[in-house]
Amino acid sequence: MYTLICGSMAYDTIMVFNDHFKNHILPDKVHMLNVAFLVPEMRREFGGCAGNIAYNLKAIGGEPLIMATVGDDFGVYRARLESLNILQSHIRHVPQSFTAQAFITTDLDDNQITAFHPGAMSQSQLNRVDDAHKVSLGIIAPDGRDGMLQHAQQFRDAHIPFIFDPGQGLPMFNGDELLQFVELADYVTVNDYEAEMLQERTKLSLEQLAAKVQALVVTRGGEGSQIFAGGKLIEIPCVKAEQIVDPTGCGDAYRAGLLYGIQNGLGWLQTGRLASLLGSVKIASRGGQNHHIYRDLIADKYQQAFGERIW
Repeated sequence: MYTLICGSMAYDTIMVFNDHFKNHILPDKVHMLNVAFLVPEMRREFGGCAGNIAYNLKAIGGEPLIMATVGDDFGVYRARLESLNILQSHIRHVPQSFTAQAFITTDLDDNQITAFHPGAMSQSQLNRVDDAHKVSLGIIAPDGRDGMLQHAQQFRDAHIPFIFDPGQGLPMFNGDELLQFVELADYVTVNDYEAEMLQERTKLSLEQLAAKVQALVVTRGGEGSQIFAGGKLIEIPCVKAEQIVDPTGCGDAYRAGLLYGIQNGLGWLQTGRLASLLGSVKIASRGGQNHHIYRDLIADKYQQAFGERIW
């Protein structure tokens, strides 16, 4: 059975400006800003929440099925997915559009200027959950607004349990819409900032929100994560990373661990630990999909971290 991953496929173009933005942006001239930055360093990464989640899930033995919309420039990414044996039957090409992409310029102080073009992602509602077959679990990750709303209802109508993962898409929705997502979903996962925003917009506490789903997961970076399930709070420690290089995609790696654990009935403690481990492995590499992982490696690292085998 497959895990259906509804979310974005994107390119991330990262450019490094070998100076400081503050030396070139005059505070008294921001009303007439006109600057150019020479960026001799540039790299292009494969990204998007759906792509990142699928990459991690496939590597540990899951069967991801991506549902996304992409543009005319998707060919290189398509070839990559083929090399990874990740199914593409529900990745829809939207003609005369670009695949979603972020252009990120970073200076020597790690300040960032980012421009994001949603492109084909804005047409995610063209895909329908019920077009996918042999699906036993799903996730709604950040995607086009209409697509996220419609896919949540389609998962419920198809009786397929799913995780609601609003991520950076959370500000697109008001309190009533977010509450509707929670009531349709079986699981909800957010980071600590998103948890605060979710509570503020729905006017409900974490405990009240958790009572509406099988599990509510809150990630807290270096402080680990919390899983509210069955009226209990399960504390998941942060696994120490070999080195801290780039947090991009760590949340997606964590969510792949959640999906694997739920799909394979690991129980919340093991599921949370696996998710935490995947996030710590990812943070040691740049980009969302450049870390090299496979089942035996994760099994060994899990035993080292927690003193038991996971598979």
